[in-house]
Amino acid sequence: MDSSALVLVVFIVIVALIFDFINGFHDAANSISCIVSTRVLPPKYAVYWAAAFNFLAAFIVGTPVAHTIGTGIIDPGIVENHLILAALIGAIVWNLITWWLGLPSSSSHALIGGMIGAGLVKGGLKVLVWGGIIKTASFIVLSPAIGFTLGFFYMVVVLHATRGVSVKRADNLFRRLQLFSSAIHSMGHGMNDAQKTMGVIAITLFSAGFLGPVFTIPYWIIMVCYVTIALGTLAGGWRIVKTMGTKITKLQPMGGFCAETAAASSLIGASLFGIPVSTTHTIAGAIMGVGSTRRFTAVRWAVAGTILWAWVLTIPASALISAATYFVLSIF
Repeated sequence: MDSSALVLVVFIVIVALIFDFINGFHDAANSISCIVSTRVLPPKYAVYWAAAFNFLAAFIVGTPVAHTIGTGIIDPGIVENHLILAALIGAIVWNLITWWLGLPSSSSHALIGGMIGAGLVKGGLKVLVWGGIIKTASFIVLSPAIGFTLGFFYMVVVLHATRGVSVKRADNLFRRLQLFSSAIHSMGHGMNDAQKTMGVIAITLFSAGFLGPVFTIPYWIIMVCYVTIALGTLAGGWRIVKTMGTKITKLQPMGGFCAETAAASSLIGASLFGIPVSTTHTIAGAIMGVGSTRRFTAVRWAVAGTILWAWVLTIPASALISAATYFVLSIF
C-alpha cells in the first residue's frame, strides 16, 4: 500500500471516531433525559454517570452488532475507502442537522443510510445485503413498539405494586432505583451504538488488507470506540434532552425508572442478537408507553409525530447525502 492510500485509511478511521463521538454527543439525551427531567441528577452529573456506563459495556458483550454493520448491509467485496468516507459524512451531516433542530433521530440508521447511499452509487442494487437491511429497517417500527409495550407494562406493574405506598415514600424509592435503571440503559446504549463504529473501522482495515483474510474486530478497536462514545456522551446534547425529557410527556421518578428499564431491556436484547437498533426510537417509545398509563392525552402526540418524521426520513436523507458525497469523491 502506498503512502497516500495509508493516509486515507488513517483519515477514515479518524472520521469514524468523529462519528462515534458525535453519536455519543447526539444520543447523550437518550441516556440522561429521564434522570434529568425527573431531577434525580443534574445534567452535569448525569452525563458523567451515563458516560461511565457507556464505557463499562465494553466488558459485557461481544461484537455481534459490529459484524452486522461490517458485513450485513452492503457487500463487503465492494467496500473501499471513498465509499466508507461518503457513508460516514452522510451520517455525520444528518446527525448534526437533527441535533441542531432538537430532533432525536437515529445515529444507527443514519450510518446504515449512508452505507446504502454510497453503495448504490458504486454498485447498484445488487450490492445491498437485503437480509441485514430488512432486519435493521424493521426495527424502525419494532423498536418504538417494543419500548412502548414494555414501558406501559412495567408502569402498570409498578403502579399495582405500590398501591399501598405513600406518594412521598414511592418517590424517594424510585429516585434511588432510577440511578440503577439509568445505568443499565446507558450500558445498553454503549453496547449497541459503539459497535456500529467498530464495524466501520474494522471493514475499512479489512478492505485495506490490515486484518488478514478473515473479518475480525481487534480488541484495540473495541476499546477505542467505547472510550470515544463515552467522551461524546460527556459532551452531551442538551437540545435533545429537552425534547425527550419534557416535551413528549411529564415524567416522575417512577415513570423514569420504568421507561429506562423498558429501553434497556430492548437495547440489550437487540445487542445480543446482533441487531443495530436505535436507542432514540427505543427510549422515545418507552416514554410514550409510560405516559399512556396515566391517560392517552398525557402524551404530546404532535411532538411524537414530529419525531416520527425524523425517524422515517433518516435513512433516505443520509443515503442521499452520502450518495452525493460519493459521487463527488469519485470524480476527484
